[in-house]
Amino acid sequence: MSTTSAEPVVSETSEPLASTPTPPIAAPPRASRRPRGPIARALLLAGPPLGVLVVLLGVWYVISGVLNATGKGFLLPMPHEMFTKGFFDPQVSVDIWTALFRTTGVALTGLAIAMVIGIGWAIAMSLARWVERSTYAYAVILQCIPILALVPLVGFWFGYEFLARVIVCVLIALFPMVSNTLFGLQSVDKSQRELFRLQKANKWTVLTKLTLPAALPSIFVGMRTSAGLSVIGAIVGDYFFRRGEPGIGSLISNYQSRLQSAELFASILAACLLGVAIFAFFGWLSKVAVGRWYEATN
Repeated sequence: MSTTSAEPVVSETSEPLASTPTPPIAAPPRASRRPRGPIARALLLAGPPLGVLVVLLGVWYVISGVLNATGKGFLLPMPHEMFTKGFFDPQVSVDIWTALFRTTGVALTGLAIAMVIGIGWAIAMSLARWVERSTYAYAVILQCIPILALVPLVGFWFGYEFLARVIVCVLIALFPMVSNTLFGLQSVDKSQRELFRLQKANKWTVLTKLTLPAALPSIFVGMRTSAGLSVIGAIVGDYFFRRGEPGIGSLISNYQSRLQSAELFASILAACLLGVAIFAFFGWLSKVAVGRWYEATN
């Protein structure tokens, strides 16, 4: 009895199995290089502005040194002289801060009136197209008229004291409030308007529940812009209207006429700090009011 050995049968068409490609190994995530500590973040934010400030002060010192060498140092004092002869001098310091306080009252009063008029005017134009077609051109014209041409007329008509200064502030600060508010009211998404229309909401409901809340970011942009302009208006009014309680503009004019350059630059710096402070306040107010649900795109 014969036995046959079983041999493996190999197909002629069989091919070696292709090796399955292994997936690439993901590289470990790199550690974030951004500093996470509050002190490091503060240094990162404050570093570039401080660097620019150091460069500007260096250039200032060089120019002042050249002018002093040529006998024209009164044109540009040394930066430290603004403090030694200005803020640190008891009499000059009292004059500057007193005048700045008066200018602040004028600027804030004019800004408040410009905000009320500007927002109300923009709302009226958004509710009625004929109001926009009839009056918006005059807002543009008012913005284009040189303020120095209007200041003498304001003085003739309203005197040269507090009221005239406030009117100058309103004239300068009004247009940004009108234009930014109107832009915000008209930029609401059409689908949201259609939704309110399907619900048969009246104009007042649409205004209070949709368009006005959606326009808040633009309104605060107008406030910040008008804040700086109102400070300029208060200074211009003080500069030209010499009656009543003098503000920082009158003080600037006095120092200029006496060639007191250190005191002049100190008063200018104080006016700049006032504008920055009001601008920063409305920036903070904007974050408090709309920062939770609105984030500007970078």
